[in-house]
Amino acid sequence: MSATRRPAIGAEALAAKGWWRTQRFLLLRRLTQAAVLLLFLSGPGWGVWIAKGNLASSLTLGVLPLTDPFLLLQSLAAGHTLATTALVGAAIVGVFYLLVGGRAYCAWVCPMNVVTDTAAWARRRLGLRSGARLSRGWRWALLATALASAAATGTLAWELVNPVTALQRGLLFGMGAAWALVAGVFLFDLFVVPHGWCGHLCPMGATYALLNRFALLRMVARRREACHDCADCYAVCPEPLILKPALKGRGTPVVTSMHCTQCARCLDVCSKDVFTFGTRFAAPSEPQNDTRPRN
Repeated sequence: MSATRRPAIGAEALAAKGWWRTQRFLLLRRLTQAAVLLLFLSGPGWGVWIAKGNLASSLTLGVLPLTDPFLLLQSLAAGHTLATTALVGAAIVGVFYLLVGGRAYCAWVCPMNVVTDTAAWARRRLGLRSGARLSRGWRWALLATALASAAATGTLAWELVNPVTALQRGLLFGMGAAWALVAGVFLFDLFVVPHGWCGHLCPMGATYALLNRFALLRMVARRREACHDCADCYAVCPEPLILKPALKGRGTPVVTSMHCTQCARCLDVCSKDVFTFGTRFAAPSEPQNDTRPRN
């Protein structure tokens, strides 16, 4: 007798909710990432300057400055004198991500997310289950290294090898040598460490994780009593270990981890609609009594 084959990831949700509701947040994320790139491309491409600069530092519509917190930290470490617009831009970005979740940047804005998500998808398709273990402590070590190199050289040295910066610049102006950095991240995630770059190494993600510690918006396992242990949410989550306390714990149903990217794939692939967006103050729902007649 052959063993029962496990349904494909998301198959139960597809049957229960339909295609749109199993893909909607993934598609919205891709549309958001594409829209952000188009804002920067509109100037050099069509002469309509909506956003000038890049994801690290930009000016939108000539009035709204936005500064990446990681770039701000590097500039301070390098001893640069910061313009008022840079400080205001960092404050705007900081307040925004304190509301929506710091690592939402990683899932909804960063173009490298498409690369790492594709590597994760390829791992599942190829059935690659093994991989090296890597401590999340490495992202803090790289963050410290980036700041130390800025202090030692008086320059934004990390930006010369930052895959995120290289990919955005390449998409807008031609990839060139940036392909090597992007391909390196893809192959690293595919064959060496699952979710290795975003989950364990990226110092920019580490900076946004610090904001995420205090963020208002959270994923919430509001209907966790309905969970039937299909484990699809664990399979698609880029930070799978963060879901269990909220899903299986007796305390808060809120995913409180600073590493959650608010990607909402857990919400997409759950056939029981266990997850939803909420706040850090969300309480569990009350279990509903089954009043149907019994045979």
